[in-house]
Amino acid sequence: MVIVRTIDEFMQSRKKLNGSVGFVPTMGALHKGHLSLINKAKEENEFVIVSIFVNPTQFLEGEDLDKYPRKEEADMEICRLAGVDILFMPTVDQMYSEDELMLAAPKVRGYILEGEKRPGHFDGMLQIVMKLLNLTHPQKAYFGKKDAQQLILITQMAKDYFMSCKIVPCDIVRDNDGLALSSRNIYLNNEDRQKALSLSRSLQKATQFVMAGEKNTEKITEAMRQTLSPVDKIEYIAILSRSFEPIDEIILQDTIILVAAFVGKTRLIDNVWI
Repeated sequence: MVIVRTIDEFMQSRKKLNGSVGFVPTMGALHKGHLSLINKAKEENEFVIVSIFVNPTQFLEGEDLDKYPRKEEADMEICRLAGVDILFMPTVDQMYSEDELMLAAPKVRGYILEGEKRPGHFDGMLQIVMKLLNLTHPQKAYFGKKDAQQLILITQMAKDYFMSCKIVPCDIVRDNDGLALSSRNIYLNNEDRQKALSLSRSLQKATQFVMAGEKNTEKITEAMRQTLSPVDKIEYIAILSRSFEPIDEIILQDTIILVAAFVGKTRLIDNVWI
């Protein structure tokens, strides 16, 4: 595995990859969810590139940029054992200049749910993903479904900008208790973790309703709200089409049910694709 930290080093290493490339962009603190993306990239490509970069432009004032978990040595070892070919770990100065040409999220889908609660977040996220895709030139790039709105917007960006890279959605990976894997889970103590399980349980409840034939989104939302009662704050419950349009009834094979909530000071998200 080659570890590079500058653009020039990366470009020299990238030139040596003569074959299909799969790319997995991350912010580090790697867990089994990230590993599942890397493994899928390995299965479908001759070479795999992983990036680790905690992107400052997608964090809002007062968010946990400085506290975001960083585990550089452990991350490098995970990538090495997983058979990654290039690990790209740039600095902020490598990725950004002082007077940037900015990319903006869509005015509707970029400013609902996560975009409403974190205005500007998706501008920064799309900016760095565009930069990384242009640098790595992969045939396929792999993103988890847990960040569903992010995935939808990246897919739209690739389409709207006629990018040749295929965006590959990957299923959510969960711990044995059902909690969706997240780098922020390390903030949860035992009591918090029990509360956090309400997110996946609320989605299980919604799925049970759908399997029983219930399609009314208001009834499903209310059942989820009751299941989420242990959390400290429900930020949103949303039932949307996979194009992120509001719907009144479940559309099988075209619905995403999403939830965001606070457990203590930790903000968690989860979803299920119906």
